[in-house]
Amino acid sequence: MAVLVIGVPKEIKDKEGRVSVQPDGVAELGYHGREVVVQAGAGSGSGFSDDEYVAAGARVVGTADEVFAAADLIVKVKEPIPEEYDRFRPEQQLFTYLHLAADRRLTEFLLDRRIDSIAYETVQTPDGRLPLLTPMSEVAGRMSVQAAAHHLQSSSGGAGLLLGGVPGYACREGHHYRRRRGRNRVGQDGSRVAGDRAGIGHQRGAVVLPVRCVRRPARPGNSEPGTDGGVRGRI
Repeated sequence: MAVLVIGVPKEIKDKEGRVSVQPDGVAELGYHGREVVVQAGAGSGSGFSDDEYVAAGARVVGTADEVFAAADLIVKVKEPIPEEYDRFRPEQQLFTYLHLAADRRLTEFLLDRRIDSIAYETVQTPDGRLPLLTPMSEVAGRMSVQAAAHHLQSSSGGAGLLLGGVPGYACREGHHYRRRRGRNRVGQDGSRVAGDRAGIGHQRGAVVLPVRCVRRPARPGNSEPGTDGGVRGRI
């Protein structure tokens, strides 16, 4: 039986520095009998060197063209941009965030080229959870608080307020809104995290497996323990 080859190209969308598979993910895929081809420099924006990928078992190649030519499945972070369209071959597989509702040109390209595409944001568990979209919403919720704190600084043109307040002094009240239950689950994930201002505070760490075991409602006013999804390269 042929070995599935997974390709990890460097993201070239403007201001996108993430990488779709980390070195420990390469080790995990190799453990399950998959071959991983990584473009040189693909992990540099996320702090991963080519040597780390090689040590994890990946084959590092010089160009995106080589990755696309070798791979059965292309794994990306963001949707392909027009500069990447010609690299796909008919019936190749793609796994990434797609957001096709906002991109008719990409939708038509994937259909015309017969690319077997799976969007991260549409992956669901049997109980209806969105395990690949929820973490992104949680990140966005935390970033919203970080951005708000920056813009509240007087040096950034803000009112000179400290978002977390100081013990012994009244602090400004913050409000966040969510739609009714079931209407916007992803929005709730983001707003819930944004509402927990203690996310800026001290973090305690733990390694957990699986991640779903530690997802629970945030407790306002308290920091959530830092968690790290248990993977073969870190345990």
